[in-house]
Amino acid sequence: MREQDPKERVKNFKEVPYGYNEEEAVKEAARCLQCPDPPCVTGCPAEIDIPAFIKAIAEKRFRDAIAIIKETNTLPAVCGRVCPQEDQCEVKCVLMKTGKPIDIGTLERFAADWEDRNVPEDERVHPTEEKKEEKVAVIGSGPAGLTCAADLAKMGYKVTIFEGLHKPGGVLTYGIPEFRLPKDMVMEEVDEIEKLGVELKLNYLIGRIKTIEDLREDGYKAFFIATGAGLPYFLGIEGESLNGVYSANEFLTRVNLMKAYKFPEYDTPVNVGEKVVVIGGGNVAMDSARCAVRLGAEKVHIVYRRTEKEMPARIEEIHHAKQEGIEFHLLTSPLKVIGDESGTVKVLRCQENELGEPDDSGRRRPVPIPGAEFDMEIDTLIVAIGNGPNPLLLKTIDDLKLGRKGNIEVDDNGQTNIDDIFAGGDIATGSATVIAAMGAGKHAARAIDKYLKDLPK
Repeated sequence: MREQDPKERVKNFKEVPYGYNEEEAVKEAARCLQCPDPPCVTGCPAEIDIPAFIKAIAEKRFRDAIAIIKETNTLPAVCGRVCPQEDQCEVKCVLMKTGKPIDIGTLERFAADWEDRNVPEDERVHPTEEKKEEKVAVIGSGPAGLTCAADLAKMGYKVTIFEGLHKPGGVLTYGIPEFRLPKDMVMEEVDEIEKLGVELKLNYLIGRIKTIEDLREDGYKAFFIATGAGLPYFLGIEGESLNGVYSANEFLTRVNLMKAYKFPEYDTPVNVGEKVVVIGGGNVAMDSARCAVRLGAEKVHIVYRRTEKEMPARIEEIHHAKQEGIEFHLLTSPLKVIGDESGTVKVLRCQENELGEPDDSGRRRPVPIPGAEFDMEIDTLIVAIGNGPNPLLLKTIDDLKLGRKGNIEVDDNGQTNIDDIFAGGDIATGSATVIAAMGAGKHAARAIDKYLKDLPK
């Protein structure tokens, strides 16, 4: 796929890949074998009929293609950009045996973008005529909450999404950079969900403004908690509270949601300085490092305690980071953050490792090499080692069963130990992918529908 030149894109926050034009999309779609029992479908948490929409593109029936996708997926422009297809549908493609599976994600993106350019807004959404009396509250407007709300609205339920921030989208809005996921596309897809009949209440923090018990008194019969994992983890090392140390959560929220990359047009400065170190090896670490480059840092380093093979980030993200000049310090762990007299970070002391035996994750454990310590001069340190569930809402729900790490425990249908409360996405699983959260939203919507139908009338 064509994309911006690395030397140019590090100066802007525009999308890196350009996507397919019509000719390219048709050519790629024509490669699909149209398997009679397609394995790719089993790898899609959004349950898209992949061969059908690809066939429509191959036959230049682009409007049919997006209609097929939207039968089960209300966020196609998002999924086409950030879903890890290489680990989901594409890895199951029969053509994977040749090393060149169908580029399913880019074809989905093409269909969504084609609709955006060619189909009037009032022709894109068709609300159901079936209306039910039951009210459902969805708490959180990230990918899990949006998907669950949309599916329930299509079933005819009265759905309200309660979002604590001033913009909807959750991690799609505050966590993923503009150059990977343009925010106007997120807002367009949220707008379409509202047109299905979903009510969206922003700046409405459940657990503070109202509790779930209050919502029960307001007539809500079921609840889906999709508040994500927004509480950042830290390293627990000396000097981590110095000025110039960010959690990736704060850093990306400033850059994305608060438009720090447009300072002084927007009132949110982020001074990264010349030398930036990001701790971590996931997509969030790559996003943070690539944002730092675009904010003017001259040297950006990724410090990761294992090898590149163990990195959880998408291959595409790692590739783009390297293209953009980001240096990788692998088999390296942070030991201590050292500051100057003003309390500002200046040095990161690190430890070189070698790989030992596998740990609980199945990955080989990094083992320190005696005497192999070194210092890195830095102006900014960004900690991107994961997030956990925010306990603010959970503390207000009596008897709700939580896991060891504070996540909500749910059954296979997303139902908690409290009958009318369901949960899904990162609040239940810990930090995972956008598409996994969407899949959880779909499963929960079906389970909520069954629960409400089984209630005594």
